[in-house]
Amino acid sequence: QVQLVESGGGSVQAGGSLRLSCAASGSIFSIDAMGWYRQAPGKRRELVATITRGGNPNYADSVKGRFTISRDNAKNTVFLQMNSLKPEDPDIDYCNADILTTSRARFYSWGQGTQDTVSS
Repeated sequence: QVQLVESGGGSVQAGGSLRLSCAASGSIFSIDAMGWYRQAPGKRRELVATITRGGNPNYADSVKGRFTISRDNAKNTVFLQMNSLKPEDPDIDYCNADILTTSRARFYSWGQGTQDTVSS
């Protein structure tokens, strides 16, 4: 089994910052891309950022210049530094990982989500 455990959510005022982390554990052989997705109430889950195994990032237009994705391959962990947060930023954050298990099965695995709220 593979598990993704997220942490770092909370409540901040507009313009504040949060740092999210997501650590993968279990029968992992390797991890390709990792990423973060966000979801507002009543809305579809949307891409925030992804990062390749080699560290190349991709960002949604809405977070460019504000958010930074990074990863620590030795710890199977992906991070999301969120700066200049806005009340309209989606509340729930989900991490994702493209995982090859030790049995050579490939899965997209999801964290259970962590909530952040931004007050005006």
